[in-house]
Amino acid sequence: MRIFLKERSAFGSVDTDDVTGQLVKIKHSDDKYPIVVTTWPFTEAVRAAWRAADDGSSAVDAVVEGCSTCEELRCDGTVGPGGSPDENGETTIDALVMNGVSMEVGAVAAMRYVKDGIKAARLVMQHTEHTLLVGEKASAFAISMGLPGPTDLSSEESIEKWKKWKENKCRPNFWKNGVPANYCGPSYPKNTVGLHAETCSEDDVIETYKPRSSPFGYHNHDTISMTVFDRMGHVAVGTSTNGATFKIPGRVGDGPIVGSSAYADDEVGACGATGDGDIMMRFLPCYQVVESMRLGMEPKLAAKDAISRIARKFPDFVGALFAINKNGIHAGACHGWTFRYSVRTPQMDDVEVFTVLP
Repeated sequence: MRIFLKERSAFGSVDTDDVTGQLVKIKHSDDKYPIVVTTWPFTEAVRAAWRAADDGSSAVDAVVEGCSTCEELRCDGTVGPGGSPDENGETTIDALVMNGVSMEVGAVAAMRYVKDGIKAARLVMQHTEHTLLVGEKASAFAISMGLPGPTDLSSEESIEKWKKWKENKCRPNFWKNGVPANYCGPSYPKNTVGLHAETCSEDDVIETYKPRSSPFGYHNHDTISMTVFDRMGHVAVGTSTNGATFKIPGRVGDGPIVGSSAYADDEVGACGATGDGDIMMRFLPCYQVVESMRLGMEPKLAAKDAISRIARKFPDFVGALFAINKNGIHAGACHGWTFRYSVRTPQMDDVEVFTVLP
């Protein structure tokens, strides 16, 4: 018969196995931490972050572990390499990490040739005084710090998707208020038609570009935005995405924009968002959520308030977010689509997925 002797550790209650002498952690129903929350049913990413946090990793390291898992799995083709080609057929990476204790942030945007977005973001935070590095210079930095590269981030699937888009006369796209040159961009102002004779003439004008209905959808732009509370109750957030499919080259969404795709404050809680980043970054919804919770608003109301502020100005936008406070109370809100987010707490045997209706 084995006898277990109960002790206390920095991480709570443990048992000592008198046969092996090893400490065995006990799960108590009243344990509050760790907690992992992420946008969408990216359950393997949540499990990876949970294991790291439950084993004693910091919130920052756990969120990097979770987002890295999603990058490796290429979650829904919109995280990591091999998805979301731009107008030229190239895949680029946006990512962010934020430490809710120190309020330090590291981010990369439109990063080419390096697949490890969230790890590159952590390197920016840990080894520079900067917050955001972009483009090929971000790639050079990441490679100089030891990350693998340069490598082609495209895949057979992304190239095939791009070719079909070109065959469909580059529809849908992100141009507006102009006339298409041979259907595909660039889009010139209507009053300049004829000035670009080598690419566009009056005979080429088939239709005028109109303001777009949102081209964002669940399998078009699914940023992973993750929150982790570690065993000490400290919080961090991280995001990773390969951006909007068929974006204009150079476009940066809200994924690497602190306060928009994610935000955390150790005194309050955190937020993660996904959707039409071009619109959402204009409102910094996650910063709004955290500040609303700081003023005493419950997560459900804070989430709904942040989404409604955007919807009042852009009723056709598509987006969603989750909010979680320091006590582990969480909620979601969305507009234009049905949103699902994933959670793991000490009271759960595995990841649970919550559905939020618009």
